Amino acid sequence: MAKGGQTPKDPASPRMQAAWKLKDSGDVVAARREAERILADNPSPDDKAQAEELLRRGVTPPVLYSFAALAAFILVLLVVLAATRY
Repeated sequence: MAKGGQTPKDPASPRMQAAWKLKDSGDVVAARREAERILADNPSPDDKAQAEELLRRGVTPPVLYSFAALAAFILVLLVVLAATRY
């Protein structure tokens, strides 16, 4: 579902507007591919800045991976403790 305020008020070009619509609709992979294609085509400075912003927003923060690893460790620890108790 699209959330308000994600797409810039004035996308630089129709291609960037299409990429932002893809991201807002939830298709981040297709939006990233379109942004990479735009960057590969020697874009205008506005398109380049917006494509880089779209790519930056589509990356998973590394902190989330550490939280997932911590959660997995705690789960394994609880299973081991339960198995040794019974």
